[in-house]
Amino acid sequence: MKLLVLSPSLDIRFVTVILLAMGLSTPGKTEITSLDSNNIDEILNNAGVALVNFYADWCRFSQMLHPIFEEASNVVREEFPDTKQVVFARVDCDQHSDIAQRYRITKYPTLKLFRNGMMMKREYRGQRSVVAIADFIRQQQVDPVKEIQSLEEVQTVDRSKRNIIAFFETKDSENFHTYEKVANILRDDCTFHAAFGAVSEPERFSGDNVIYKPIGENSPDMIYLGSLTNFDLTYAWAQDKCVPLVREITFENGEELTEEGIPFLILFHVKEDTDSLEQFQHEVARQLISEKGSINFLHADCDKFRHPLLHIQKTPADCPVIAIDSFRHMYVFPEFRDLSIPGKLRQFVLDLHSGKLHREFHHGPDPTDSTPGQEETVGEVASSPPESSFQKLAPSETRYTILTRDRDEL
Repeated sequence: MKLLVLSPSLDIRFVTVILLAMGLSTPGKTEITSLDSNNIDEILNNAGVALVNFYADWCRFSQMLHPIFEEASNVVREEFPDTKQVVFARVDCDQHSDIAQRYRITKYPTLKLFRNGMMMKREYRGQRSVVAIADFIRQQQVDPVKEIQSLEEVQTVDRSKRNIIAFFETKDSENFHTYEKVANILRDDCTFHAAFGAVSEPERFSGDNVIYKPIGENSPDMIYLGSLTNFDLTYAWAQDKCVPLVREITFENGEELTEEGIPFLILFHVKEDTDSLEQFQHEVARQLISEKGSINFLHADCDKFRHPLLHIQKTPADCPVIAIDSFRHMYVFPEFRDLSIPGKLRQFVLDLHSGKLHREFHHGPDPTDSTPGQEETVGEVASSPPESSFQKLAPSETRYTILTRDRDEL
């Protein structure tokens, strides 16, 4: 199959003509739902899966996507004719700026995925082609719950992944429907399993139940003690287990993490060095849980991220290394061995938020930090901190129209 490569400079009408000539577009058959403040909640809440294109007519990338998005909708509709099973929709962000603000749209076009009205954290960032978008929707239709045929399978689950295993009397129950809904939302973060009827009976001594098996062969199971008919409670418990406090950054998820717009606190470590990672995770949970939401806690493979290390004058041989990337500059935590000193890591993060890290790199230590009796050296200025390295993973201007936003100097 030959791929059609379209230049960003092509007029949208010419693009449409090309698609029509190649038989890749079928005008008049498109079922793209235009969303506004009057219908958005009703349509999204009643859609099993909805892919929504947030666009602006003046954006050339939005113009190029329109015929592709429409044809992808046609392809998907033929496979999934139920109009509530899959919905393709769009929002004109110039006409409906309130909706754009509600979903924090920072670039055009943005393709966001919704399930039963809930916006998924991961938006579509793949290739902008009919085939790729249709394949993405097909993947969303795959059942996220793997049925267990015997209890022996529970002992052989992949312990390098996060597993949630449930035991139900029957599939046709409110308990399972809640579990299935949670599994659909967290399908990218955990592996979900379920056993039913006679297979699950030995594990249902007190009724339907759910357990979480963390990563690691020796990690103890955790049991869900809440009501399985309460979606919010079940989802909150599963999300806490499936989405770790310290996430791994890769080249695949770097754009997504960067677009969250908050600084990174990163542990660079050799992949096999799990001890340093466990220590970092422990200290983040102990010292920085209150900072969740104001900074992203991440870990990165030293070998894969050599360039950011060189940026701060480090190599994989220096790992483990802790650093902050504020998207303007990078700052290095002095010594990894100081990680366990009470409050040391927390103060490092607080110094970022207060501007102290930036100030000291430019002007040297604050006077209050000088050794008592030591005279301040007039005119002595510290070197400038290295520029951000991970900012380069942000959405590209060769792919999106980026909406400008002010960022404090950190």
